Amino acid sequence: MSLKVPTFAGRRVVVAGDVMLDRYWLGPASRISPEAPVPVVLVRDVDDRPGGAANVALNLAALDIAPILVGVTGQDEVATILAEQLQQNSVECVFGQSEAPTITKLRVLSRNQQLIRLDHEEDFGVGRDVFPEEAYASACQDADVVVLSDYAKGTLRNPGALIKTALGAGAAVLVDPKGSDFARYRGATLLTPNFGEFEAVVGRCDTDDQIVERGGRLRREMAFADLLITRGNKGMTLIRGDGEAVHLPAETREVYDVTGAGDTVIATLAGAMATGLDIAEAAVLANIAASLVVRKPGVATVSRSELRLELHRRGIGGRGMLEEAELTEFVREAQAHGERVVMTNGCFDILHTGHVAYLEEAKSLGDRLVVAVNDDDSVTRLKGAGRPIVPLEDRMAVLAGLAAVDWVVAFADDTPQELICRVLPDVLVKGGDYKAEQIAGADCVEQAGGTVEVLVFREGRSTSSIIERIRRAAK
Repeated sequence: MSLKVPTFAGRRVVVAGDVMLDRYWLGPASRISPEAPVPVVLVRDVDDRPGGAANVALNLAALDIAPILVGVTGQDEVATILAEQLQQNSVECVFGQSEAPTITKLRVLSRNQQLIRLDHEEDFGVGRDVFPEEAYASACQDADVVVLSDYAKGTLRNPGALIKTALGAGAAVLVDPKGSDFARYRGATLLTPNFGEFEAVVGRCDTDDQIVERGGRLRREMAFADLLITRGNKGMTLIRGDGEAVHLPAETREVYDVTGAGDTVIATLAGAMATGLDIAEAAVLANIAASLVVRKPGVATVSRSELRLELHRRGIGGRGMLEEAELTEFVREAQAHGERVVMTNGCFDILHTGHVAYLEEAKSLGDRLVVAVNDDDSVTRLKGAGRPIVPLEDRMAVLAGLAAVDWVVAFADDTPQELICRVLPDVLVKGGDYKAEQIAGADCVEQAGGTVEVLVFREGRSTSSIIERIRRAAK
């Protein structure tokens, strides 16, 4: 499957649900308490992170969406910390206030190991006078997607009414459920239970066929447009409204911490669906996002940049032929992640082994290789009438298929000087007997702190010699 990460900016997503603070106390534990057989942790650092529905909102913000978060907090310092952190990340907060304290989960960690978790929570006693229903209804009017993040803490006591409001406003409704009463979410566009929650409703499933059959029946009975079951190390199963089932295998990644992975999944789904992406494509993207977030400690997010680079690494998106604007984005993202970008240019008319060896050597100088290709008119000006033999689109496609090449971009000028000065690679490479000062774009690259390298083409291998042999054979 070829997949691109869409542009999320400008999409409108509302998140409603249980808001909480995930607090981490971190420090060394070098001795055992004399009072009890437990480690003594010397707290060196405190890390506060928005959790629950607030983490869903943060994951949306990491995708360049500015979400509206609707929930309930206490009237305390924790609520202030939550609001400040969320607003700093472009999350608009609409909180009703309860007399109960803001839900807080305190985790004590030492050497990246969680020793204990302490929860501070009381029943909110949420009613119409606490949950900001009018603000929620107003936010739904402009929403592309609404996410209900249910952690069974009391905020979503009447999800059916919230679903009806959102659907009435024309928004899709995605629900991350809790408990075994899925009838509470009847009519939602998409439900995303984990496998344990799913089996608690439909019974034990030992085979994929059972999952699909019972999931399909559940989807129909509850009038869900689609059903996505997250299955841990077995990946995900999407049961579509048309009856098709799609099994997405778990990505082969080292798992560091699964905390908040479900938040990342539903946020990525919501963002992707808000851009108009098909549910199957959105699920693939969410599955990849989950594989990235579980490598991070604690509740965390996955950015659009991380998704783009991951798709690029897998060769299923963000790879190959690009326009200049998109190429520049990819280059900046790669450089921001510490990757070294190499760039070269040429006509590459009739690709041969000399080209391949040259490009492989160029790639060895860094992590990513950009190839700028002369368009057809500029090749004719440089090489004369009858050239190119191979049109631009075909030349670019062949180059994009080489293992050494990451991105291919065309240019229309006689030299790539201006293009190189805008892209600003870390290494500029040219083949032949050039001196660095003779290479187009060398001055810009060196002024920006980059380097210029000259590689030697293999003798006896050239497009001109190939064309000449063909002509002789044709006589």
